Amino acid sequence: MDPGVVDLSRLQFALTALYHFLFVPLTLGLSFMLVIMEAVYVMTDRPIWRVITRFWGKLFAINFVLGVATGLTMEFEFGTNWSYFSHYVGDIFGAPLAIEGLMAFFLEATFVGLMVFGWSKLSKLAHLGVTFMVALGTNLSALWILVANGWMQNPAGATFNPETMRMEVSNFGAVLFNPIAQAKFVHTVSAGYVCASVFVLGISALYLLRGKYVGVAKRSMAVAAAFGLASSLSVVVLGDESGYALTDNQKMKLAAIEAAWHTAPAPAGITLIGIPDVAARTTHYAVEVPWVLGLIATRSLDKEVTGMSELVLKAQERITSGVVAYDAVQKLKIDPTNLRERARFEAHKRDLGYALLLKAHVADPRQASPKQIAATAWDVVPNVPLMFWSFRAMAFIGFYMIALFATAFVLASLRRHDSTRWFLRLALYSIPLPWVAIELGWMLAEIGRQPWAIEGVLPTFLATSTLSAAALWTTIIGFTLLYGTLAVIEVRLMIAAIRKGPFEHVDDPTPEFAPESAVVAPLPVAA
Repeated sequence: MDPGVVDLSRLQFALTALYHFLFVPLTLGLSFMLVIMEAVYVMTDRPIWRVITRFWGKLFAINFVLGVATGLTMEFEFGTNWSYFSHYVGDIFGAPLAIEGLMAFFLEATFVGLMVFGWSKLSKLAHLGVTFMVALGTNLSALWILVANGWMQNPAGATFNPETMRMEVSNFGAVLFNPIAQAKFVHTVSAGYVCASVFVLGISALYLLRGKYVGVAKRSMAVAAAFGLASSLSVVVLGDESGYALTDNQKMKLAAIEAAWHTAPAPAGITLIGIPDVAARTTHYAVEVPWVLGLIATRSLDKEVTGMSELVLKAQERITSGVVAYDAVQKLKIDPTNLRERARFEAHKRDLGYALLLKAHVADPRQASPKQIAATAWDVVPNVPLMFWSFRAMAFIGFYMIALFATAFVLASLRRHDSTRWFLRLALYSIPLPWVAIELGWMLAEIGRQPWAIEGVLPTFLATSTLSAAALWTTIIGFTLLYGTLAVIEVRLMIAAIRKGPFEHVDDPTPEFAPESAVVAPLPVAA
């Protein structure tokens, strides 16, 4: 396989995924914030809460449409750019995506129209139910997508069939309740809630700084402060749980994040800052806090966190074992009834994927020398500097979010959040930060899995389609231009809606229409 084609295929999918993930977090979080806001309207029957819900619902709808448009492209790329991946693991990977389409996407797509256009057609309670179904659909969609992605990180519940030369489901329950998938889901969803909370907080702060729509802004900020504080605390707690899940299932990713080149005595300390040196396989100027990594990763004081050098030695052993499995598979292709080779394969099948790593260096893994096997074992180490600094930037933003929402919550409780101008400016300028943290988290998850498309099963360089570099450059440029145009449209629509403000249309037939004075007047925070 041409390395240039592999890199271009990865680049195209990465650009698509990162762009798509600009819309997903806001959709996840804003959907449940709409449920909260509309629930207050139903319980209090105050028209201003209807105005609030409809305003943020308009921004949700704009974001939802762009998110759907970019997400569909990713689905097609599995067939166009990653055809061998689809062939090799399609029986497992395709099932959660199919369920996502049938269960979640159709659910949210059906009810989002009723939510946007059904205000004058449905009762208040019925419309609240519709809004809840939209929120449920968006979060179920994230669940099934992350079940599929979690299986790529930890391929449980599946086995290789030498007769079909494909991976097949052996236990769908293990696929569904994969610990990596569970940790990724709750962490990702909580991050989406933080993203939406900062968005609402920042836009509300903008209105308060300009003295516009004060009643709407104060109430919106109060909801965002409480929802955001709970969500930001959840992100840190659930991020800790994700670290614990890595200890059992993705030790190399954890070691790369911490630049742990060697196994340290238990309990391991966590490195706050340092300069990872890949060539020397050490971290210069490391500032370490004792015990913390051991507590996070192992929940104990006596268990070790394995370093990269030791994990490479284990990878070398698995490559050697995988060559035996590869040899057995080749002989079973000739004679499927050979019981001796079947027994050899069953004894070593867990390591078959590691033998495939050798195909980057030799056509037939069985011809690899011990020196080539030792060199290939280091291929399982991802980009350590990128992992190291991305995690620390993400973690810093996470703790900053806790401080931001704690301050917002206190000011809202004291009813001073509309007059503390330094905080309002801080909230406004903080709007981009959750997106930065979320994109860094996605990069950590995907780059940390390299060189695997499916961890321990299928190397990335074997998963691509047979494409030319010219074809890939053409589609990359085309998608970049298209997505760039969509991004401009998204931003312009959002800005236009925000500038217009939370006013209802004057021709709204709903008798509960709130007059301008009810929206603009500075009302108390309490519902």
